[in-house]
Amino acid sequence: MDNNPQGSSGTKSGLGGLFGGGAPGYSNTELAGVPLTGMSPLSPYLNVDPRYLVQDTDEFILPTGANKTRGRFELAFFTIGGSCMTGAAFGVVNGLRMGLKETRDMAWSKPRNVQIINMVTRQGASWANTLGSVALLYSACGVVIEKARGVEDDVNTVAAGTLTGMLFKSASGLKGVARGGVVGLALSGAYALYNNWNHITGSSSSSSRLY
Repeated sequence: MDNNPQGSSGTKSGLGGLFGGGAPGYSNTELAGVPLTGMSPLSPYLNVDPRYLVQDTDEFILPTGANKTRGRFELAFFTIGGSCMTGAAFGVVNGLRMGLKETRDMAWSKPRNVQIINMVTRQGASWANTLGSVALLYSACGVVIEKARGVEDDVNTVAAGTLTGMLFKSASGLKGVARGGVVGLALSGAYALYNNWNHITGSSSSSSRLY
């Protein structure tokens, strides 16, 4: 009969042999002097160097020579589509207001409903066409100016906005062209100022720019 009790080390070694490890057990005193340099601070079960988990580069792989930001041609579809939907929404609201105002003396009946629906449809289509045409002119002018200058900056934004206003009002004579150019210059200048506001005020935060 064996009178030698097994200590904690013996128990650990027995468990290790049971699972195939066979590693000797160590006491807390023996483990106290073991350096932890290079071990993962995330979890004791991860056998991965945490330095490989740090991403110092971009998460997306870009083709060789591609820009990190989308150009005017890529943003043209978003600009045109967004302008059409915005114009349609504004036109629907405006048409509903006008329809209710023009038919306020009529009782609620089918003719009044039809008239209101016609007004909503007409105003929605008109405003969607107007803002969509402006967005199309602005995108086309921006792409042409960018290709001509070979650089993308806020000068292209202001120039495209001014030229868009002039072309949109070209059928109204010289005064209309001048007014359209001034309006386009003011709107595009305000947009460029908004995009560079953090840089002007000295803020370190960066924002994504949509030209």
